[in-house]
Amino acid sequence: MIHPSYSELIQAINTNSEDDDNTMMLNSRYSLVLATSKRARQLIAGAEPLVEGAAGKKPLSVAIDELYKGKVKILAESQKEEEENLSAEETALESQTEDSAKDQLKDEE
Repeated sequence: MIHPSYSELIQAINTNSEDDDNTMMLNSRYSLVLATSKRARQLIAGAEPLVEGAAGKKPLSVAIDELYKGKVKILAESQKEEEENLSAEETALESQTEDSAKDQLKDEE
């Protein structure tokens, strides 16, 4: 069995977040997966691990350990930030679609 389990990890994160008003309460496994994967990507990009014994462990395992021990807080993004991020993603997607269409037209000629 994997330790900690989803429910143990969510409970630990929510217990740690009760002390801080800015910290988001987790209600689902999906939110937990998003938070751990985001932290794992930060570790891969070069962020320093916040727990001891991280050497030799996979980034996802380190991220889970950090969340379980309360070393990393999950902050809720404001509605405005979410909308800005969504708008930026849509713009990038539209640009990629236009570039792909142009490339296809060039290939057909």
